[in-house]
Amino acid sequence: MSNHLPNRPAPSVYLITDRRRLKSSDDKDHVQALIDFIDNALAAGIDMVQIREPDLPARDVFNVACRAADSAARWGAKVLVNDRADVAAAAGTGVHLTTRSIDVAVIRGCFGRNILIGASTHSLREARAAEADGANFVVFGPVFETESKRIYGPPVGIESLRETASRLRVPVLALGGVTASNFRLPLEAGAAGIAGISLFTDTADLSSLVRAIKNQG
Repeated sequence: MSNHLPNRPAPSVYLITDRRRLKSSDDKDHVQALIDFIDNALAAGIDMVQIREPDLPARDVFNVACRAADSAARWGAKVLVNDRADVAAAAGTGVHLTTRSIDVAVIRGCFGRNILIGASTHSLREARAAEADGANFVVFGPVFETESKRIYGPPVGIESLRETASRLRVPVLALGGVTASNFRLPLEAGAAGIAGISLFTDTADLSSLVRAIKNQG
């Protein structure tokens, strides 16, 4: 296990999974469809994959994480498990923490300096706290208006992203309402990469989208 981010040209591309959005045949197990999708995403050039499947039993999350980690190793990519640091440590992956998770400092203290930790943040204060507590990178947003993030309040906006990216030493990835037509705006504002769910799940050509994002850097 290593806390180093993928050694690839910036910007980073961070896929967050949601198997319910995948188009799978009726006779295909949804967990296997998720594994297949992750394999294809890594082959397309995705740098990091966050396994975010809150309704899956821990055993299934562990199995998906192990399979994904094996595939990621072949491509020089990284895998993180959402929230469950115990599952992440058992699978040899990183962990992604939300504002409702156990604090970054606690996870760093329990699992040591080698585990890769990402943290979701929604303000400069939260981002700076996550960095101070030992996060290797932060995801900041929602940058733009998006229905799935309305429960967290209005979007933080480009200028807030710009300020946060300029004040942190760790990479700041933009999330929330980012599309194939506007991803250049957060990158121009200083984001070190793009994170998303539907942005990557719903595209008809993931490889082309990943190349477009990376070429913007």
